[in-house]
Amino acid sequence: MIYIGLALLFLVGFVGLGVGVGGGGGGILNAFTGESGAPKASFAGQVKKYQKLVAEQPKSVSAWEGLTTAQLHEAGGEAYVSNGKLTSKGKELFTQIAHSWNSYLALNPPKPSPQLAQEMERIFGEEGLNQPAEEVKVLQVVLAVKPELTPQYESSLYASMAEYAYKAHNTRIGDLASGKAISLAAPTERAKLKKALAELKKSAASTTSSTATTSSATGSAATGAASTSESGNATITVGGKSYKVSQKVKEQLESSEKK
Repeated sequence: MIYIGLALLFLVGFVGLGVGVGGGGGGILNAFTGESGAPKASFAGQVKKYQKLVAEQPKSVSAWEGLTTAQLHEAGGEAYVSNGKLTSKGKELFTQIAHSWNSYLALNPPKPSPQLAQEMERIFGEEGLNQPAEEVKVLQVVLAVKPELTPQYESSLYASMAEYAYKAHNTRIGDLASGKAISLAAPTERAKLKKALAELKKSAASTTSSTATTSSATGSAATGAASTSESGNATITVGGKSYKVSQKVKEQLESSEKK
């Protein structure tokens, strides 16, 4: 019995946990956790699994969240991003991720995942699909659902929102987010941040076309007349598109304008 017990310990230690295996991985547990060392094909398998699940259960929040998560893991492969730029396969996958994320949000989850929202910043960022209006939407989700933000971190999120709003030619949201970011920044940093955001606004304005100007004006009017649903969500317009956002975020943005 003692020898059998020792044999089992060696089996679990060396084979199951990957102890003594070069490269720091490859054990049984890695196949289930998806940690480094596990084959990338496991993510493709997860994607197919959740694609089948959302086809069967299109109204399932957890199914769409699982698909978005699996696709984000898959997007870490070298086949999708090369030298900081999307490959053709990367653009296709990133577009699929954006669709999954928006399908997930369309189901109005009670508390959207802040982790997923932060990952989506990469998808919509300049090295991804380069969709600043969508980036603003993602940041609104992060601010609405991420608990216990430090003033410094919250300031940086609002500063990012201002930057992307200006790039989306929505000066209304950009100015509101800019004011909020400055008010939350440390006193010694406010002047520097105010100057940096003003330069971003000026730079974005120089590339504004007549179409973008119309879109910004439309967004301003729609934002001023934002409505509130029974679930406590408000409607806000970014880049000519209307989105449901947390009432908390809307109130925070508007409070900075009053100040």
